[in-house]
Amino acid sequence: MIFAFLAVLLVFVSSKSLPPDIKKCSKSDPNLGKCLDTTVVDAVHKLSAGSKDLGVVPLEPLFIEKVDLGNPSDGSVSIHQEYENLRFHGITNATLFDSDADFTGDNCRWKFKTITGAVTMEADYKMTGKLLVFPINGHGKCKNVLYEVFSEYDVKCERFTKKNKKYLRITDFGFKVKPKRVVFGFDNIIDGNEQLSKEVVKTLNENALSVYADVGKAFDEVIAKIWKQTINQVFSRAAAAAKIAEVRETTRVERIGAHSHIRGLGLDESLEARHVSQGMVGQTSARRAIGIVLKMVREGRIAGRAVLLAGQPGTGKTAIATALAAALGHDTPFTSMAGSEIYSLEMGKTEALTQAIRKSIGVRIKEESEIIEGEVVEVQIERPATGVGTKVGKLILKTTEMETVYDLGGKMIDSILKEKVQSGDVITIDKATGKITRLGRSFARARDYDATGQQTRFVQCPEGELQKRKEVVHTVTLHEIDVINSRTHGFLALFSGDTGEIKSEVREQINGKVAEWREEGKAEMIPGVLFIDEVHMLDIECFSFLNRALENEMAPIVIMATNRGITRIRGTNYKSPHGIPLDLLDRMIIVPTTPYDEKELREILSIRCEEEDCQMSDNALTVLTRISKETSLRYGMQLIMTSSLIARKRKAPEVDVEDIKRAYQLFFDEGRSVQFLKEYQQEFMFNEEDAAEMDTS
Repeated sequence: MIFAFLAVLLVFVSSKSLPPDIKKCSKSDPNLGKCLDTTVVDAVHKLSAGSKDLGVVPLEPLFIEKVDLGNPSDGSVSIHQEYENLRFHGITNATLFDSDADFTGDNCRWKFKTITGAVTMEADYKMTGKLLVFPINGHGKCKNVLYEVFSEYDVKCERFTKKNKKYLRITDFGFKVKPKRVVFGFDNIIDGNEQLSKEVVKTLNENALSVYADVGKAFDEVIAKIWKQTINQVFSRAAAAAKIAEVRETTRVERIGAHSHIRGLGLDESLEARHVSQGMVGQTSARRAIGIVLKMVREGRIAGRAVLLAGQPGTGKTAIATALAAALGHDTPFTSMAGSEIYSLEMGKTEALTQAIRKSIGVRIKEESEIIEGEVVEVQIERPATGVGTKVGKLILKTTEMETVYDLGGKMIDSILKEKVQSGDVITIDKATGKITRLGRSFARARDYDATGQQTRFVQCPEGELQKRKEVVHTVTLHEIDVINSRTHGFLALFSGDTGEIKSEVREQINGKVAEWREEGKAEMIPGVLFIDEVHMLDIECFSFLNRALENEMAPIVIMATNRGITRIRGTNYKSPHGIPLDLLDRMIIVPTTPYDEKELREILSIRCEEEDCQMSDNALTVLTRISKETSLRYGMQLIMTSSLIARKRKAPEVDVEDIKRAYQLFFDEGRSVQFLKEYQQEFMFNEEDAAEMDTS
């Protein structure tokens, strides 16, 4: 409820508008979900008394004036319920986890979960109808307590324009609550009969979870509706909207790249492309096609295939490949290279391609080890009074089913002190090596501190036995195994990057060993993705090598991109589509990209303005969109920062039309540059062609 409101504040409100002790999250942060998990909980505690400036109501207790549930069920509960003066206690003790946030583009979404020790609701109530087998006609005070409350949220919002300013509103507020135990407390539930009222409440509590299952869904829907309306009312106020309307921080630490705003392919669960999502705009057909490739990669159903992204310059080919890399995550190898990178004096062309291919193939190596896993109840370490001698200690670990005391030796004590293990941590101890790994803090100890760092992770207390066998998985690429086993370079080459050429005999031995591990069930292959941009820069030798390499069982998915039409194949005098031999082209599935329309160009430029911290007026954005349409999207994107610097020089709060025009005059696009060369060609050195014969294609 309040978490969704605070999340929007922490993402969209400027740091100057927030209290100084509240941390802000950046919507372009690839770890935005993790940031919100900690900062929202921290903000809930620090704003528990409310904030008039930010429109935050007091949270402890949280007050709701009235809730009317109607008749939620025809089952065991069929009653009309009205609650007034509701006060919720304990919601600030929630712990957030599993956040998945996307605040880029015009549509935003945040899915997250919370767990709370206990939530108490006090209210004035009125009920009429049937409850289990009892006819109900009561009114009075109630106090209901939900224990170990697990909640799921799915909040969707959108940006809209009002008087040339952008604001936010909640479009959908999904809210589900699952308590582990419920205790009802109703006074006078059978009007005028105190003894029967007590019996009814007793029966209610004996069937508490089934009763709550009947009324809980309706209660969730009503509360979600109230919060949706309340949050939108706050966002629509002029005072609050002035703060929330896209105010951005002016300081950035990270470098801003051409595709740094892209966080994924922007697909929904059914692989349909959202028009604007995760930094991607338009190209819905191409993104959906790559989404199918993504699904096949994740399921391991595709390997040794080639995909060609073909389209005009500036139609999002590299952006789609970047989005695919972001969607795959860290578990699947992704290697990106340009076609011209293979031309090197240090190694041959086929060696460069071989290394790129083997960087794109992962090996997941499995091994079993005996471990002790549990939650730390207590750590006792006794040091000699003189400071000299052996340290001794005890460690008490528990699971949900058992608790055991372990005696500690000097080596284990040193490991515990090094890892800073304390009561409430969930740890694993490798019995073979004695290595201690902290998995996180137990959910049961989540409220030990008023605030926790962003790196703090909360986990459930382990179940079952303390001692267990666990499968440990290591993921490496074939190229990393090649380098480590290369006698010439050894594993240090992984850090220096100077691997040079690796002998084919080494690779054959490694392939044989990996095949042996696969047969024994110790390892499995992870076909990754090799992305080759500007593939037309490869020559006939490289194409011939790739054609054969794709037939190998240890081949990744190769995605290529080109902006060429029918052109000459390098190393030959023959022409072919995209400069790729026809036999290799026949192996590929081709995904075309189309030019962006004016609306899509405007949306992309708007996203880039956000990424580069550039405030731009609507009129200026319209002019920049028109320039991008007439020249190129890349040129339009280059004008964003230059016009922003011009605006800063005149101390303007945002970029205006005059700033765009000034930048346009200072920096030429490709068309005006060619025209300039035609006019002044004779003035340049080493001029060998007549201006009229210049090839501008």
